[in-house]
Amino acid sequence: MSNSSIQAETISFRIDPALKAALVKMAEQEAKPVGQLLRELVRERLEKKLRREFEADARRQSLEIAAAARDLNSDEAAVMRELDALFDESIREWK
Repeated sequence: MSNSSIQAETISFRIDPALKAALVKMAEQEAKPVGQLLRELVRERLEKKLRREFEADARRQSLEIAAAARDLNSDEAAVMRELDALFDESIREWK
């Protein structure tokens, strides 16, 4: 879906005059309207939050897999042995 077909919504909020002045100055320096700069800042903040959540979930899953791999009879341990063998083979090929 293109941006032109998305219905935009308005948000109103209060902002400290010094912060507004800094925002206006930044928008001028970047040759962008203040609204565009605000949308970019909000988008970047949301993407950063999603990235942190994704990384935390990946870290949690990695720890769970590592714990499961401690059982030498587990599927996880078998996969780790396969990966180790592939890694060792790749190292030998590079030498």
